Amino acid sequence: MPAHPSTAALVSVNVAEIERVLTRVTYLAGRARQHERLMAAAGLALDRAAVAILRHIAESEPLRPGALAVRLSVEASHVTRQLGQLEQGGYVIRVPDPDDRRAQRVQITDAALAAVERIREVSRRGVEMALADWSEGDLEHLAVLFRRMVGDFVAHAEDRLDVPAAAS
Repeated sequence: MPAHPSTAALVSVNVAEIERVLTRVTYLAGRARQHERLMAAAGLALDRAAVAILRHIAESEPLRPGALAVRLSVEASHVTRQLGQLEQGGYVIRVPDPDDRRAQRVQITDAALAAVERIREVSRRGVEMALADWSEGDLEHLAVLFRRMVGDFVAHAEDRLDVPAAAS
């Protein structure tokens, strides 16, 4: 009689498959060509970093550039450079920090909100096309699981990753 794999082994296989699929989706979504298609469809000329920053600011209250860098897990100098370009383009403005008069926060403009909404709409259409054959129940189930997964990823984002040493 064949041995049944343990629950731990099944989890490992499932986790390996999830990691593989997430890596593939991340690659496909993050390709320069995909970004260019998204920008063309949205009628915008923003680079990937600018879009990430605008989307993040659009989903939050005005925040300090340093806090934005931490949330995006990038160097502060990268965010400062991007914010300068976005400010020149009329996408963000700097406002006084109510908690510290010496500091400033970055706030999104109405033009940027409209741009982010166009990007989201084009992106949603792409997802809708890809999942057109899925049932409403499957879409609902996927949405629930994605929300749960992202919440867990956020909760463990700063956890230490202990990787077992390779066997000799």
